[in-house]
Amino acid sequence: MGRLRATAAEAGTEFEFQAETSRLLDLIVNSLYSSKEIFLRELVSNASDALDKCRFRAIEEKGIMDVESALEITVKGDPEARTLTITDTGVGLSREEMLQNLGTIARSGTAQFAEALKEAKKEGEAGADQLIGRFGVGFYSAFLVADKVTVRSRAAGSEEQWRWECGKGSTKYALEKDDGAPLTRGTEIVLHLAEGEEEYADEARIKGLIRTYSEFINFPIKLWTTREESKQVPDEDAPIDVTEPAEGEEAPKPKMKTVVETKTEWSVVNDNKPIWMRDPKEVSDEDYNGFFKAHFKEFIDPMARSHFSVEGQIEFKALLYIPGMKPFDMMGMGQGESTNNISLYVKRVFISSKFDEDLMPRYLNFVKGVVDSDDLPLNVSREILQESKAVRIMRKRLVRKSIDMIKDLAKESAEAYKPFYENFGQQIKLGVIEDMDNKKELGKLLRFSSTATKDDEVTSLTDYVARMPEGQKEIYFVAADNIDAARRSPFLERMTSKGYEVLFMLEPIDEVAMNNLGAFDGKDIADVSKDNVDLDTEEDKGKNEEAEKELSTLTAWLKEKYGEKVENIKVTTTLVDTPCVLVTSKFGWSANMERIMMAQTMADGASFDYMKGKKSMEVNARHPVIRSLKKMVEADPKDAKADTIADLLWDTALITSGFNVENTMAFAKSITTLMTDSVGGGGDAKE
Repeated sequence: MGRLRATAAEAGTEFEFQAETSRLLDLIVNSLYSSKEIFLRELVSNASDALDKCRFRAIEEKGIMDVESALEITVKGDPEARTLTITDTGVGLSREEMLQNLGTIARSGTAQFAEALKEAKKEGEAGADQLIGRFGVGFYSAFLVADKVTVRSRAAGSEEQWRWECGKGSTKYALEKDDGAPLTRGTEIVLHLAEGEEEYADEARIKGLIRTYSEFINFPIKLWTTREESKQVPDEDAPIDVTEPAEGEEAPKPKMKTVVETKTEWSVVNDNKPIWMRDPKEVSDEDYNGFFKAHFKEFIDPMARSHFSVEGQIEFKALLYIPGMKPFDMMGMGQGESTNNISLYVKRVFISSKFDEDLMPRYLNFVKGVVDSDDLPLNVSREILQESKAVRIMRKRLVRKSIDMIKDLAKESAEAYKPFYENFGQQIKLGVIEDMDNKKELGKLLRFSSTATKDDEVTSLTDYVARMPEGQKEIYFVAADNIDAARRSPFLERMTSKGYEVLFMLEPIDEVAMNNLGAFDGKDIADVSKDNVDLDTEEDKGKNEEAEKELSTLTAWLKEKYGEKVENIKVTTTLVDTPCVLVTSKFGWSANMERIMMAQTMADGASFDYMKGKKSMEVNARHPVIRSLKKMVEADPKDAKADTIADLLWDTALITSGFNVENTMAFAKSITTLMTDSVGGGGDAKE
């Protein structure tokens, strides 16, 4: 707690802190930790460290553990006295160590720690590299709930026992020999709980915190527990039957009553060995599934799991699961939200489940699991994971193992992969968009319906490529609102006539994912609604050139009529039943994307018109509507009926190509005009 100076001789019992120490303690208590309950994790972790030190020192210092005392931690709450006591049988503290470790916040001095903490807050996660290793401030978290802390300790192998005591906000602390109940070895910390913090003396509350943060510590943690026990005893107040029993009868049995006795005892709270620390060969499916359900509050078994350890530049153990169903917090897509699915432990001490985005990309936020490392860089409060090479390596390995789990499901069978893809397929598509390093591997996991599948079936890109006919150079897709609309798309006419399969993009994210993937297995991916898709053979090109010459008057007339709405009008002979379609440029928005963006901008209250891309029209040279319109225009370019047909041609092309009609009233008027002409001018409405 800051550098100190004795108020008496060196042998004195009272010491004073630096002037800045009270300000620093206030900073630690009120700014460093996000939750009060963290204090118990910190104190139990310190006790565990003391036990580790004792065990390791005993290897070389044979006499250090001569005193019979098990390596353990005990925790006892006293609601009446409003105290909480944490005791360990670890290495203990000498007087000098108390001065150094409890009398100083950071060996480098109070000012340096304050400056480091200030810089850490200013620079964010990357600014406090390994602060917790350089500044041991966990002990002072006790003042989050206590208004006074008493520490009694006896160093291993020592005959002396010392007592340290300090009140919250005090500028002084006391250090003197302890004449209280002797400790065999180790340290006892008594927290005199502040008013309003009585809950931390409650047995159930303490037990819950230990099981949350310290359940898997290597040493037993014993909690002082109270339980009620019922038993039968003779009822002394019952009337006595003095009647002599007849010959051969048994004497009447005394009447009994039930009494409840209250018993107190030490109970081990953390009797579960962490499953991820065990050899996978020794863990049964039932154990894995049981841990998954208990730890993550799940109801059904996971689809897959991966239990592994990593050694080298960074060492850690991990156990990952793919849930058996989509979590409720993902029902509304929710890809950008933290899900608290990865529990981070450091030396078997639970740190947080808020590091999802540090350890996993958001597209894998459905993966649940635990990660345990001995050397992760945390900030001073252990509540922020520092950006470092170690974290990047860990993230990379976790992503790789997660993808491997998914790949194994896909390899197992289509039936095994189907429920996964129904639940988490959109996350894989998001990964194709965001994870440039793994998008090729993720591309193998995509599944889509196509012109070659039934409505309830899907195909992989790998199988699509295997079915490609000789001469097909690209992978084709079309985007639509649903599978029926996709199958009716006019863009399929020229594809199916060539025998080419087309994938259906039916979700808003699909088209973006495919465009971002760009290519697969050496084949470019192309949207059939774009003008860069060229399927024409040399024979087709010859026919198109002839048709363009024949329809040149019509195309020039249409270009003048449509003006800036259309960028180009060209003639094709590969369309079959549709008179014309509207295509966009390779880098422009498709009809599907235009609808999505329009809905988004309208929701945001923004203007959409300036965002639209220009469209090109492809007219079917063989369609009777086009042939008839050609004749009408050549006969009279100002023919009103031709003008109406051209308007309808544009609007129907918008609809069939997937765009929205811009002026529905004008569209309806054009239809009404043609219907009127078809019935001979309308006649008398009264007839």
